[in-house]
Amino acid sequence: MQRARQDLVDQGHQVPDLAQGDDVYVCSSAGGGLRLAVVGFERQVTAEAGHRVGLSAGAKVVHIFAGRLSVADVAALRADRPDVILLVGGTNGGNSEVLLHNARRLATSRVGAAIVAAGNDEAAQAVAEALTDTQRRFVMADNVLPKIGEVAPTSARSAIRVIFLRHVIGGKGLSKGPLFASLVQAATPDAVLTGAENLGSFLGEDIVIADVGGATTDVYSVLQPEGEDATLRKHVVAPLWQSRTVEGDLGMRWSAATVLEAAQSEGMSGAADAGLVRWVGSLREHTDRIPESAQEQGWDAELARLALTLAVRRHGRPANPAEGPRPLMNVKYLIGSGGALRHAPSGVAKGVISGVLADHGGGWRTPTAAIALVDEHYLLAALGLIGDQNTGVSRGLATQIMEQG
Repeated sequence: MQRARQDLVDQGHQVPDLAQGDDVYVCSSAGGGLRLAVVGFERQVTAEAGHRVGLSAGAKVVHIFAGRLSVADVAALRADRPDVILLVGGTNGGNSEVLLHNARRLATSRVGAAIVAAGNDEAAQAVAEALTDTQRRFVMADNVLPKIGEVAPTSARSAIRVIFLRHVIGGKGLSKGPLFASLVQAATPDAVLTGAENLGSFLGEDIVIADVGGATTDVYSVLQPEGEDATLRKHVVAPLWQSRTVEGDLGMRWSAATVLEAAQSEGMSGAADAGLVRWVGSLREHTDRIPESAQEQGWDAELARLALTLAVRRHGRPANPAEGPRPLMNVKYLIGSGGALRHAPSGVAKGVISGVLADHGGGWRTPTAAIALVDEHYLLAALGLIGDQNTGVSRGLATQIMEQG
């Protein structure tokens, strides 16, 4: 942190002293990010709601369980090494037996993760007592599924953020001193989603952000539901209109091979190109490889197009056969992010993103008139950190993002 500040000062920037926390805003996915497990009542109801809330909080969901935890189930949960367990179950006034059983089982288990309890509110006191009796680290939150068809992520998302700051950033010894932990305010994916929400609000438009990384590709959407989507609850677990999906098998380096496999299985154009196949093969052993020639840059851009297209397809498709596709028809801006786009030759990144918008064979409803943009300076995370504190800065950052288009 101090070295980064000094680099900025050496470049002529005015940077406040890092001890002045009111002027410094930091997000981080250090230590491997936030690993979340979801323990719920029914897989297609409360566990699914918890899964969606966890993603919206910037977490990597590493384990999902539904039902009554057994000793073996707890062992499997522990093996996945979550940082946080999101304990959910039952609508308000509904079933509380499974929630209480799971709270008591976790309270006496050897799982060291902190717990966010966000289930049936009528059982909240009993859940808190069970966790307190064994001195577990926990935070209580409002029910993520207060009634069928309604997902309420805000309280649980805030609680997960508290746990992340207190026990993940503060507890993993990621810095020699306390300064780093005192400055971090959110997990980076959480900050990006908040930035997307701020940008969507500022623009008054539906937006989608596709962030391609070395191991995963994250897709964020901020939508304004219209017509029957705004009034009817057609699903047992209603969609979140501000949401994030994480594709852990789609990435530019560690997951490059699975990008190619997934693209070939879906019959995507270019996925069988011999040069691209060789390029991806070379990345298996050299995940730090950077394209040097124009040909390698072209293969890397094609890999980015496939990863982004697949990730946006999955984001737009129905979560299960009983649901409809995510309503992306009115998306005005598709914003690409990630090092592969920010460091691509001029014009290449927008071409990659435009390829996503031209994808009409993936089973999702392509936007009718979307504009492709690139977050060239990675401003969305900053917008998420600063936007709530300073409306003027929020507008300035949003304007910079749009000017890049």
